[in-house]
Amino acid sequence: MIGFLLKKTFFDIWDNLFRIALVNIGFLLSAAIPVLVPSLLSSVPVLAIGIMVVGALWCFVYLTAAAIALRTISDYGAFGFADFFRAVREGWPAGLALGFAVVILSFFAYAALPFYLGMQSMLGIFAAALVFWTLVVCLLAIQYYPAVRARLSGDPRKIIKKCFILFFDNPGLSVFAILHNLVLLVASFFLAFLVPGPAGILLFLDEALRLRLLKYDWIEANPDANRKKIPWDLLLMEEEEKTGTRSLRNFIFPWKD
Repeated sequence: MIGFLLKKTFFDIWDNLFRIALVNIGFLLSAAIPVLVPSLLSSVPVLAIGIMVVGALWCFVYLTAAAIALRTISDYGAFGFADFFRAVREGWPAGLALGFAVVILSFFAYAALPFYLGMQSMLGIFAAALVFWTLVVCLLAIQYYPAVRARLSGDPRKIIKKCFILFFDNPGLSVFAILHNLVLLVASFFLAFLVPGPAGILLFLDEALRLRLLKYDWIEANPDANRKKIPWDLLLMEEEEKTGTRSLRNFIFPWKD
């Protein structure tokens, strides 16, 4: 399943380079609001802080909307500007909820870890370790948030619940996904975050969720089957046919094949 996931994500990014780059440019412009604008307003601290907070929340709204739009690529389709603006209208509540959740977790990490480590005792170390691993689990689960919103639910509470269900049911995939996405971020740095960038990461997570849903559909249809032995070859047969295979020549000169 992992091999096909990587192949399909790569094919979809390659086939939609222009759209991926446009989404990433939009995110870079959005990120510039909380990062750059406050420094220009240092003489008005209240306004600077307000713009930073609003800009940061907008970034999460943008990411959620991008995930909704990119879903069509996972489904072998495409999206336009009108579709993206519609995704913003659909996804802004969930995006704001994600932003607030990240702020709360960040504040928790900023306040709790130094406090417990400052106790300089075994109890403090134990508490700091507990906080650290709690944050790691939250990070591994919350990475699915935009994809879950795009595919399954619009209620932030249900989204968060499903994110944790996905993590605890698929810990291996969750760890692989976050490591894979860190690699994508590093690679994106050398390409000015145009490709694959945040859009590539969102697309990968949506592809991963989409394929995992095939597993749950199969389990629902076969309740007595062994959950540890998923027939991925059978489940991915139709997907393999739709995705196909390509030569290097076809990647570079698709019109010649």
